Amino acid sequence: MYPEEMVKPMRAELSEAGFQDLYNAEAVEAALAKEGTTLVVVNSVCGCAARNARPGAKMSLDNSKKPDNLITVFAGVDKEAVDAARQHMFPFPPSSPSMALFKNGELVHMLERHHIEGRPAELIAENLKDAYNEYC
Repeated sequence: MYPEEMVKPMRAELSEAGFQDLYNAEAVEAALAKEGTTLVVVNSVCGCAARNARPGAKMSLDNSKKPDNLITVFAGVDKEAVDAARQHMFPFPPSSPSMALFKNGELVHMLERHHIEGRPAELIAENLKDAYNEYC
């Protein structure tokens, strides 16, 4: 578990962009049960991938089509919420950071860590925008 003072600015980067922080399984289940599209960002401390994941997720929202709901869970901090989110991301193995787009509760697009790591935020955003244009 990472100390809250360490993750607070990383949480804020997404919550200030409109993402709802979820801390337990019940909140994740309720969010994914909503009708429409939901983007789930599994946030992470990992600097090599997360430093571009968060800006990429934020930049992706500058699009004519975007998800109805934006949620985030924090790997290494909110274990119950992360585990619940990852159950819905099956068959993809757990990775953080990662991003998943759901439509009416069904997984329709997935960005695993290996799709994020080493890529600039702009490329991550373009990948998500393509998914929004198809599913939102």
